[in-house]
Amino acid sequence: MKTPIIWLEMFAALTILFGVTQVVGGAETNGLPNYAFDGRITRPVLDNYLSRSITFSELLHGLGNVPDNLRLLTNTGAKFIGRSIYRWAGETGLPAVLAKARPIAAQAHRADPDLILQAACFEIVSTETSQLAIPEWVFREFGLPVEARHFRYEAMLYPDGFGRDHWAKGASVPDMSQLETRLWFLYLAGSYIDLGVEAIHFGQVELMDHNDPTHLHWRALLDHARAFAAKRARRHLLLCDAHVPSGGIVHDGKLLFDFHSFPLRIDEVPDKPMQGVLKLGYLDSLFGRSKGGVTPSGWVCEHLPFIVELDNFEPSGKEGQNIGSAYIWGYDEISWFAHLSESDRNAWLRYAWNWVREQDRNGWLQMPGSRTLCAPANGLRWYWANPKSTAVPDGFNQEETIKSIWAASR
Repeated sequence: MKTPIIWLEMFAALTILFGVTQVVGGAETNGLPNYAFDGRITRPVLDNYLSRSITFSELLHGLGNVPDNLRLLTNTGAKFIGRSIYRWAGETGLPAVLAKARPIAAQAHRADPDLILQAACFEIVSTETSQLAIPEWVFREFGLPVEARHFRYEAMLYPDGFGRDHWAKGASVPDMSQLETRLWFLYLAGSYIDLGVEAIHFGQVELMDHNDPTHLHWRALLDHARAFAAKRARRHLLLCDAHVPSGGIVHDGKLLFDFHSFPLRIDEVPDKPMQGVLKLGYLDSLFGRSKGGVTPSGWVCEHLPFIVELDNFEPSGKEGQNIGSAYIWGYDEISWFAHLSESDRNAWLRYAWNWVREQDRNGWLQMPGSRTLCAPANGLRWYWANPKSTAVPDGFNQEETIKSIWAASR
């Protein structure tokens, strides 16, 4: 039975009234979009950020031309920088990535103090986790006795073997019901927060919850991460999201995440090779299905705001063919996009932005800025929205289109 919305509204009002932090911010301040928040975030301010979201994978890794990447972000007016730092296995490289990221994050916030940098904690752990020592603060955050030991890879896995070696030999799906998994995820989250990160994407949560049907352990992990952010984050808040094929996770009327995210899910136009369109109800697309309830910031919604992006996933081996499923003409979404001509890429971004806003006002198109290409385009294995230049010789040139779409949507 659904919780009546009037009771949700009363609960939210009490949450805000007796909360220790203040909800700050309407949609505009002095006629300009408002990006102010501290401790909690209002829906208008969250929408302002999501409306200027861009996937810029590995920005904080120093990938590409950092000065030109930051120039693109400030020139377009980007405010939410998706997947700017993460590890996909290779955990022993994390300390070096964190050290490289710190000055880049500081530089980004000098360029625009309002920027939200997002990290990602994905649905993968590898044997390399066992080579990293658990910091004392992680034990303390969980109220555990401090030990001098490393993380234990085997202790993060499903006891019944589900997801073992799912990604590769020695790279498995973690089980969030295991305490060791929660220690690992808090270590990742806290490390990113201390860089200046204020949002984390938690990947395919539902792969990691098979022993957690009520999401008790996920809620506990996010409570720890949010409590850490309340003490250490730039604006005392951590925005959490994940891919939610079910439409979202709600318990007793309360939403697990601050916003939702999902791939676009693009359908082929069968008689027009390489053309793709968006459709309501296509596959497991999120349009019209984002669940509502009481958000972590205390406000109530019928449908939680969400972003949709050009996702990347493993090659099909049948590129250029109409094979259905999540593949668009046999490509993952960002690879398909990169294989279009420049004019078609620009036209498709305009089409997708307008379609999403017309079909579901809770949704926002997350623009493509930087992302790996599982199916190389013209020999290139990375997509950059930057203009082709001496700084970025492999740019795909969507910067001005992104800027103009956003400028027209004020």
